[in-house]
Order: sequence, then structure tokens, then C-alpha cells
Amino acid sequence: MSFVNKVVLVTGGSAGIGASTAEAFAKEGAVVAIVGRNEAKLKAVADRCKKLGAETLTIKADVAKDQEADTIVKKTIDKFGKLDVLVNNAGILREAGILSDHFLKTYDEVMNINMRGAVRISYFAAPHIIKSKGNIVNVSSVAGTCTTRPNNLAYRTSKAAMNHFTRSLALELAPHGVRVNSISPGPVHTDIFEGLQVNEEALTKLTALNRMSEPCEIANMIVYVASDKAKGITGSDYVIDNGTLLM
Repeated sequence: MSFVNKVVLVTGGSAGIGASTAEAFAKEGAVVAIVGRNEAKLKAVADRCKKLGAETLTIKADVAKDQEADTIVKKTIDKFGKLDVLVNNAGILREAGILSDHFLKTYDEVMNINMRGAVRISYFAAPHIIKSKGNIVNVSSVAGTCTTRPNNLAYRTSKAAMNHFTRSLALELAPHGVRVNSISPGPVHTDIFEGLQVNEEALTKLTALNRMSEPCEIANMIVYVASDKAKGITGSDYVIDNGTLLM
């Protein structure tokens, strides 16, 4: 799965699935633009990609802020002249039930990052992806399908929206030769659960295989879906959840 001379843009690339995805593309020869809010972590990921031989660009930006999100694609094009693959990975998990006093604040925070940011970046990226006949991979979650945890309404809604956005965008861009797909992980060892009252044992019990995935497993699936080996696949959602949806 060679991505030599391909330009890949990964949001939420400073840690977890995004960082592993940037490195996975770097291993395949891609040029990688990495977006995140933590400059130090971005540099660390970029350094690892460079050791793999990849040319990199780090973009410190908050995808929830329109002024920052709207510059991401431009900076990538200004640096590399094109864009072949967009990976919309930036996301957060916040818990608040509908009866919570801070529900609306939580809902807006989650939707602005998980959905609005992805939509805006896709809007600016689409003309360049059409030009390169590239593709878009959105990182969703099995949370968009199942309801195993309470007080998670905002996150689940954002991921259900991501799934429908993926299908709708795939249909719209198909006449231009552009593919759009999503990946839906189950529990993964990342820092997305940081600050929440969630332990790994409880998450593991949500899966049929009694395990959590590592970020590199999700990254490998993203690379496959973005590659020419998947050139007939669009509008699909690839589930990699250790059997969470079976429970």
C-alpha cells in the first residue's frame, strides 16, 4: 500500500489514533500534515514520522474554532501543493445527561469538535481532493450505533451524525471519483477517556473478545481504506470493535 508522493492530512494527530495514523502513512511513504492543539505532542509525532523518512507539516489548530479550522487545508496546500487524503480524526468525549445543568454546554463542545470541525475541513478540502482523485476517511465510533453507556448523548449523537455525513458526502463526491468512508472503533487505549470515570476493565467487558484495541490497529484500517486496495469502497463504515456490537 504505497503512498509515495501522496499528501495526507490528519486532524487530531497529536496523540492516540491520529498519531498512529500519521506514523502509519509515513511508513508507506506519504507526506504528512498533522493537526492538533498541543504543540509539544505534535512535534513529537512529527519527529517520529521524520525518522520514518516522511516530510511533515505540523499545524497547531483547534478544529472547533472556525478561524483556525479554516486555515488548515490552506496551510497544507501552501506547503505541499496538493491534498490526496483527508483523515477527520479530531474528537472528544464528554459526558452529561439531558437533565444535567451543563448538558447544552457539553453538547455544543462535543458537536463543534466532532462534527462541525470535520464538516468545515471537508468543505475546504473537497476541491483539492477532487483534483487529486483522492479520498476522505472519517473516524467515527460504534457509539454512533449502540447505547451501552448513559450520560453519553452528545458523543453518540455526534458519531451517528458522522456516519450519515460520511454516506451523504460519499454519494455527493462519487461522480467526481472521490471515495468517502468511515472507521468505527470500539474501546481503544487512548487518552480520550482522560478525566472521565471510566476504567479499562469496564470497557473491556463491553467487548465480546474481552480486549481493547491499540491505536495502531485503527490506523492500519484507515490506511487500508485510503489505499488503492479499497478503490471500490465508498460510503462504507468499517467496524473494528472487538465485538462490542455483538454484546
